[in-house]
Amino acid sequence: MEKTDAVVIGAGPVGLFQIFQLGLQGLSCHVIDALPHAGGQCAELYGDKPIYDIPGIKVCTGQELTDRLLEQIVPFAPQWHLGEQASVLAPQPNGGFLVETSSGTQLHARAVFIAAGVGAFLPRALKLPGLEAFEGTQLRYGLDEGENLAGQHLVVHGGGEHAVATAITCATAPEHLRPSRVTLHHRRDVFDAPPAVLDQLRVLRVAGRIEVAIGVASGIEQAAGHLSALMLTTSEGKLLRVPLDRLLVRLGLVPRLGPIADWDMALERKQIVVDPTTFATSVPGIYAVGDAITYPGKRKLIVSGFHEATLAAFGAAEWLAGQKLPLEYTTSSARLQSLLGVGAARSNSGGRADLQPQDASLESRDSEAP
Repeated sequence: MEKTDAVVIGAGPVGLFQIFQLGLQGLSCHVIDALPHAGGQCAELYGDKPIYDIPGIKVCTGQELTDRLLEQIVPFAPQWHLGEQASVLAPQPNGGFLVETSSGTQLHARAVFIAAGVGAFLPRALKLPGLEAFEGTQLRYGLDEGENLAGQHLVVHGGGEHAVATAITCATAPEHLRPSRVTLHHRRDVFDAPPAVLDQLRVLRVAGRIEVAIGVASGIEQAAGHLSALMLTTSEGKLLRVPLDRLLVRLGLVPRLGPIADWDMALERKQIVVDPTTFATSVPGIYAVGDAITYPGKRKLIVSGFHEATLAAFGAAEWLAGQKLPLEYTTSSARLQSLLGVGAARSNSGGRADLQPQDASLESRDSEAP
């Protein structure tokens, strides 16, 4: 079991900024998210949509914001556990918490930070008898970047922007990675995507590089233990067989509170109750930020989450140190600049609890900066 100062559950914008603030406190961090990439709902649902209310940035997309936050936390080298859902959170007799994921990863954390939004965002499943047995092999809900699909017949299931964009990406991949055949399946020949994306789809359909299959998914066909076809029922009631080697389901995401509800924290209308001065939950050592929480005056905004993550990091650092800690500024603190890699020398001193008396006096002077 690996030990760490903190585990952050949720890698959306607020979770990423939580990592940054914990890094400034000298706390090591592991990050868990059910999605296979960082950015959470912001990157998955609003990746190419403009955001106008981030301080100091006139406009950026959800993916651009995610990329900036990822760049900001590079100096703190968080350990990632993506594509895994936190399933167990248990206080330990000797202090700290056992955090276990759906993949069996076990971590021992001194403090835990829940930044899971409205819960874990999980792919919306296609439910057909017998289909679940092929999940992770022929049935997938996402593709790895640069995945080799050469020589395969790929069926993409879904009618939204992500399904259409995925079909286009696969049909235009480099030849050595490109599927031999791409079929986009939806219940009707109407797709919900931006005009530019629909124009691309139209061109590729005319060129024969993307086929479209219309009908309601009603079953599957198996042969020799393999998924061999998706069965569709057309609007005329006819049965249509769509052969395949790989089925990629792109039906969007659904939020699920999941095991958070069983972690013995005070909840109010399925949201975690926190102290708005430290963002501590009812369980000492567990903090929560972002859309998962409730307190008087709570606003579900990214900028509000950044404020919450900052105070949560301060609250946890002081709880772990057992004392009030002086305020430092990145403009003047040699310790913070060292952690960020912008000072004269990088420090390997670790957390605040290891500061020597001379360091503490330096902090005190730094805290007087405006």
